[in-house]
Amino acid sequence: MNDELLQVLRRPPQERADAARNRIRLLEAAARLFAEGGVEALTVDAAARAAGVGKGTVFRRFGDKSGLVAALLDQRERELQEAIIFGEPPLGPGAPARERALAFFDAYLDYLADHLDLVRLSETAAPGARFRIGAYAFWHRHLAILCAHRPDPDHLAHLLLGTVAADLNAELLRQGLGWDRIRAGVASAVDALVGPSSPEAP
Repeated sequence: MNDELLQVLRRPPQERADAARNRIRLLEAAARLFAEGGVEALTVDAAARAAGVGKGTVFRRFGDKSGLVAALLDQRERELQEAIIFGEPPLGPGAPARERALAFFDAYLDYLADHLDLVRLSETAAPGARFRIGAYAFWHRHLAILCAHRPDPDHLAHLLLGTVAADLNAELLRQGLGWDRIRAGVASAVDALVGPSSPEAP
């Protein structure tokens, strides 16, 4: 399992020292803007001004606002990916598939709750954007491996990931469901789709 996931694990880009410094300054500035004013305050112009670089530097490095947001989320996503590959069970290897899936969704919902507006922006920047985010391929592969004992694990992994789509969960919160109810619903879906008694994951 680890070998398969390592193939889709995103690594930090190799870059020149000056480019790395600019990237760090921009991401630190973007994080401050988001913390102070939410997603509306996080614009390409504002990030460039706060980092002391030209707007062209932001566009060359990140493309647009959604690219800047994706980069801002990247570090946290990589931390979760590495915990899945190298961490202790049940999030890491060595636990039954159901327990690993539950641990993944519990950790992912922590991440989603902390960054909902940013994740929502990155997932809805364009039609199908969610499925082109690098991390989605990793989450999907992880769940497909955990669901290998079920019919059509690739499709099932997409269905499970649908329960944590940012746009869906923003709407559920707007309707007053709350994170506790969302967590319970996701856990129920894992039980129903992965199975209450599943084999030990590879």
